[in-house]
Amino acid sequence: MYIGDMAHNEDTAHQLFSKFQDYLGQFVYGGIDGCVTTFAVVSGAVGANLDSSIIIILGFANLLADGFSMSVGAYLSAKSERDNYDKHKRTEYYEIEHYPEVEKEEVRVAYRAKGFEGELLEQVVTVITSDKDRWADDMMANELQLIQDSKSPLAIGIVTYTSFLMIGLIPLSVYLWDYFVGFPGNVFLWACLLTFTGFSIIGFLKSYVTGVNRWRGVFETLVLGALAAGVSYAVGDILERWIVG
Repeated sequence: MYIGDMAHNEDTAHQLFSKFQDYLGQFVYGGIDGCVTTFAVVSGAVGANLDSSIIIILGFANLLADGFSMSVGAYLSAKSERDNYDKHKRTEYYEIEHYPEVEKEEVRVAYRAKGFEGELLEQVVTVITSDKDRWADDMMANELQLIQDSKSPLAIGIVTYTSFLMIGLIPLSVYLWDYFVGFPGNVFLWACLLTFTGFSIIGFLKSYVTGVNRWRGVFETLVLGALAAGVSYAVGDILERWIVG
């Protein structure tokens, strides 16, 4: 019984990890955008010599609003792709139902182009066209180059928003600490250190999505964050000098 429970727990853990891998891309890009957005706000506010309470207000306003906007965009984009796939698949079902010989010839042409000939070609065509679902899926892939994404659009939106909030909160965490209990060190310096730690983690995960070298993934993400922070700080400083004087 104990061994069976362990096996069940391992299967459950494997399924959860597989699900996480499916949505890793959304988690990474949501996290990058969240960290860049919030850190840019913090850097710009510090460059403008704004008070910590204002930094927290601006930071959370951008964190929640931009995160929601990005997640809605990710959801609508995924849903549009799925709706487009479903529309074309309904068309394929209609054509299979009403013009089976024409559609069968299209399958034959597609697989002849792949090198199938003679009896083997006819066997392949027979197997594919013997099941309407398989037939429609094959036509979608070979004729239209469309493959259905198994990920849920709603889950994509939720993962994007969750990641945006989790990673985007890092630059604000030290300011929250300083506001409520007082921080003993340099608040902006520690916010930078924690933020770049967050960038490093996201960059490491990004390497699994893009397939690039892990150190390159970390480096690219750190450079992106540093550039965003530098531009925001400079703009905040210039505007503060120009407007306040």
